[in-house]
Amino acid sequence: MSEEQTQELLQQMQALEAYMTDLLQKEQSIMKLLQEATGAIESMKALCDTQLETLVPIGMGAYVKATIPPNEKMVVNIGAGASIEQDKNSAINYVEERIKELEIVLQQLSAQKHEVALRLEHGQREMNRLLQASQSNQ
Repeated sequence: MSEEQTQELLQQMQALEAYMTDLLQKEQSIMKLLQEATGAIESMKALCDTQLETLVPIGMGAYVKATIPPNEKMVVNIGAGASIEQDKNSAINYVEERIKELEIVLQQLSAQKHEVALRLEHGQREMNRLLQASQSNQ
C-alpha cells in the first residue's frame, strides 16, 4: 500500500475519532436532560394539594421567598418558545413521553458509537498491517 493510501487511512481514522468524540458529547447532553426530566417528574409528584412556601433562585446566589398554590395547573414548555398550562397528571405524562424519546435517542447514539468503534478497530488493524508490511519491505 502506498504512502498516499496510508495517509488516507490515517485521515479517515482521525475523522472517526472526532465523530466518536461528538457522539460522546451528545450522549452526555442527553444523559443530563434525562436526569433533569426525572427530577422534574419527582418534583411534580412531590407537590401536594396544599399551599407551600419555597425559595426561588433569581441569580448570583440570591433567592426570593415564594408561595406555591395548590397545584391545580402547571405550565409546560412544549418547544419553540411555546408553553401550555396542563393539570399535574398531564404535565407528568408529557415529561414521561419526552423521557421515552430521549431514551430512543440514547439507543441510537449507542448503536452509532458501536459502529464507529468497530470501524476504528478495523482501521487500527489495517494500519498495523500496513506498518508491518512496510517494515518487512525494508
